[in-house]
Amino acid sequence: MTTPPDRDPPTVLGSVPPLRAWIRTFLIGLCMGSADGVPGVSGGTIALIAGVYERLIAAITAVTPGRIVRFVRALTPLDGGVDVRGAFSELLELDIWFLLALVAGVGTAVVIVTHIVTVASQETPALLFGFFFGLIAASALVLLRGLSIETPLQAAAGVVGFLVAFLVSGISAGGDGTGGSLLLVFVAGMIGVSAMILPGISGSLLLVILGQYTRMTRALSEFIDALIGLATGGSVDDVTATAVPVVTFIVGGLVGLFTIARVVRRALDYNRRATLAFLVALVVGALRAPVVEVQDKVGFSTDVLIAFVAAAAVGAAFLLVLDWYAVDLDLDKI
Repeated sequence: MTTPPDRDPPTVLGSVPPLRAWIRTFLIGLCMGSADGVPGVSGGTIALIAGVYERLIAAITAVTPGRIVRFVRALTPLDGGVDVRGAFSELLELDIWFLLALVAGVGTAVVIVTHIVTVASQETPALLFGFFFGLIAASALVLLRGLSIETPLQAAAGVVGFLVAFLVSGISAGGDGTGGSLLLVFVAGMIGVSAMILPGISGSLLLVILGQYTRMTRALSEFIDALIGLATGGSVDDVTATAVPVVTFIVGGLVGLFTIARVVRRALDYNRRATLAFLVALVVGALRAPVVEVQDKVGFSTDVLIAFVAAAAVGAAFLLVLDWYAVDLDLDKI
């Protein structure tokens, strides 16, 4: 939202939205965070369904170097004194209340999902990654349904996307889920978080391709446990040690959100079909990753294969039902 030039900037209390708007945005954030937490489902798709996608993109693209400089200068005595209302008006240009409620919902859901995934990856990897396989496969079907290849460039983009995902996921998914430098974590944050706002493309799926999904879900779970432990007399060293990969990922995510996300959006504007062909092919090629994960962790026996296929069927059914009824989702009625 913008402040009319002929009026004074609104006060903090005067700009706060009603409680119902806070709750609705928080619930949308919960849905987005739950979607972003599992491969194959896109938080951007949920935002599109809920009718807040354009508002989200507008808020993100409103973050510019010039606005950041003006915000910082308003809070320093560089221009004749601290201008708190001026700084706050810059935040309103970012739709700050909407972003705070949305991020709170996303963060809450991601924390819950990562705890579930961490336990499931240790106790029932065949079921977990089978479920992910079904989500990814159904997501690929949904995306392919709306994709048409009409030129050699689009076909080439699709082939490249498939090969990149297939080769990288095979190499990275075969590790122990803990390897890789902090630079890789930073890059994973850049790519994963920037993809989370794109409808149809799952940021978690890209983390699976990069071999960082299990690692980061475990890292976040350990960090949250360390924070809870600190509140009950635990060690600060535990918090510091577990915070390093999480903070690195978040910083990478912020960088990606304001760089890679913009690049992808421009690529879509420049050649939408070729860009979509590349992105959809990434999803198809990534089907290798859950298979490699199960093979590496427990191997495929008859029982494991049955569990994997059953879980995949559940995951596929879940996503297809979501896709079928998504157009009827109306969060205003919640």
